[in-house]
Amino acid sequence: MPEKTMIHSAWQTALTQLDSVSKLMMLPEDIHQILRSFDRILTVSVPVRMDDGFLRVFTGFRVQHNASRGPYKGGVRYHSELTLDDLKALAMEMTWKCSLAGVPFGGAKGGIVCNPKTFSKNELERLTRRYTYAIMPIIGIEKDIPAPDVNTNEQIMAWIMDMYSVKNGYCTPGIVTGKPVNVGGSLGRTDATGLGIVFTITNAMKQKKMNLKGIKVVIQGYGNVGSAVGKFLSEMGCKTIAVSSSRGGIYNPKGLSHDALIKYYTKNGSFEHFPHAESVTNASLLELPCDVLVPAAMENQITKENADKIKAKIIVEGANGPTTIEADQILSGRKIPVIPDILANAGGVIVSYFEWVQDAQCYFWCENEVNARLKNLMNRSYEEVYALSREKKLNMRTAAMMIAVKKVADAISVRGIYP
Repeated sequence: MPEKTMIHSAWQTALTQLDSVSKLMMLPEDIHQILRSFDRILTVSVPVRMDDGFLRVFTGFRVQHNASRGPYKGGVRYHSELTLDDLKALAMEMTWKCSLAGVPFGGAKGGIVCNPKTFSKNELERLTRRYTYAIMPIIGIEKDIPAPDVNTNEQIMAWIMDMYSVKNGYCTPGIVTGKPVNVGGSLGRTDATGLGIVFTITNAMKQKKMNLKGIKVVIQGYGNVGSAVGKFLSEMGCKTIAVSSSRGGIYNPKGLSHDALIKYYTKNGSFEHFPHAESVTNASLLELPCDVLVPAAMENQITKENADKIKAKIIVEGANGPTTIEADQILSGRKIPVIPDILANAGGVIVSYFEWVQDAQCYFWCENEVNARLKNLMNRSYEEVYALSREKKLNMRTAAMMIAVKKVADAISVRGIYP
């Protein structure tokens, strides 16, 4: 794995991408400076009484980037190595992701610096409720709508919803998305990001005039997103030849059964010693020959150190920021298309938007309707980005960023600055 000192931070990368497309678009400097800035950054202390009776104080954040196109939207993550710069990069990316998809939200991100895997369920609930209380002044159905992210799930969203509802004195399901269906969640939300990636892969294969059936796929990170990609692709006749978890991966050029992978991982907690497969590292997995590579694990996985060794015909980013700026340039030079994260993995925020709409209407859709609407928006976004990339002779990331930034810039311009 490359050393972190050899790559840009996520925040440096986000700023560099914005500066680059702003220059390319000849964006007015005043708008550019607004987009480089944040509407609000809140830091809170989160005191929690642990099960052993001792009090521990954690640090939490909520970062709100830009609300020119609508209320803030973004996940909440619990992680021991979480930094404010991480959240700034992710909040800015959420602004572009919502804008590109045509979803009327701005970007936000939040989280707590902690290791939730060491917490009991009761400690986790107390942590979540106290964090909700701390950020309550700046969240709301028409202000900022949190969602699950790394190490958070629908149960945590239910606690946030309940805490907010108790404080308001009435049930407020629309305050979060990604919550359980029986308290206002949407059908199709769990697999939405993975399904959106599959729609993107389908579009990319059409553009390359490749038959989807039988293509060989490598998925780094076979978690919630990666496993959903594997499930849907296997149903479509594709062949997943390599997958991984944080503890390493496995490879079989003849293909791996999705059902067998899930059953084995559920029982063992890793893919180590999976039958009839060769063990591979997360780094070497990226260099396997395949038609489609889906990095769906962590950021900064494809770097200048390994970009020239990639053998995939196309890369579809399932994770946020898995490809560094230097790697992007190398891959572009090698004519390997990269479908960027703000386009490929937007399925989650799109269905979160659907959930928010359903909560507001108190009228819920069947899963087929959710998936059909998701497909429509994902296809529309892909076609828009692909058309601009062809017209301007740009790579897909630059085209996607230009479209996303322009929509937000136009919203700022037409609304004006007060006073």
